[in-house]
Amino acid sequence: MRVLRAIPLLLSGLALPVLASDHSPPPVQPATTYADVEVHPDEKVAIAAEPFDTKEKESIFRVDYLSHGVMPVRLIVTNQGDRPISLRDARILFQTAAGDRIQAAEPEDVERLMTRKEREGSSIPMPGPIPKIKLKPKASNKEVEEDFDTFEYGALVVEPHTTRAGFLFYDVSDLSHPLRGAKLHLHALRGADGNELFYFEIPFDKYLKSKSGQMN
Repeated sequence: MRVLRAIPLLLSGLALPVLASDHSPPPVQPATTYADVEVHPDEKVAIAAEPFDTKEKESIFRVDYLSHGVMPVRLIVTNQGDRPISLRDARILFQTAAGDRIQAAEPEDVERLMTRKEREGSSIPMPGPIPKIKLKPKASNKEVEEDFDTFEYGALVVEPHTTRAGFLFYDVSDLSHPLRGAKLHLHALRGADGNELFYFEIPFDKYLKSKSGQMN
């Protein structure tokens, strides 16, 4: 299972509004302001998950991950207590409706999936000669790396009264409806004393319900 990569954190509660076309992280609010959140009052920690499951939302990225079967999920962690919490050993898994757990992808995992999808697409037989179609340039490996450098969650410590956020990317290419009945499962978070916090399970159905309510 995957351990968080130690990269500079690029999202915080003090982030300023930015334009999506800049490929910059969006501003973040405390986890308790998001629809899909789990709060542990005794441990004074709130964690929210926000899937970027539409073309409009994922336009902040350089790559169209959804079309390649990759689901970007924004993780928002708010430490409401007076002592830091550690995610150094955290396991953050996408749990499907069937109970399977998917670990977050690394850039090379996404690149392999993109290559596989492109090969599958190119193997479809076409009836008779057809005129050449000008295709949109394929995303380069560099673009995937840049997205991970910019957006991936990397805060190994969340300081007291602070919110940290970032993205994790999951291969859901084998799922017809990846969010339905699925959860984000987190464990091995630790308090300042080194003791493990109670695990978090954040059901994506809460997000889908709020999204449906906004459309009605």
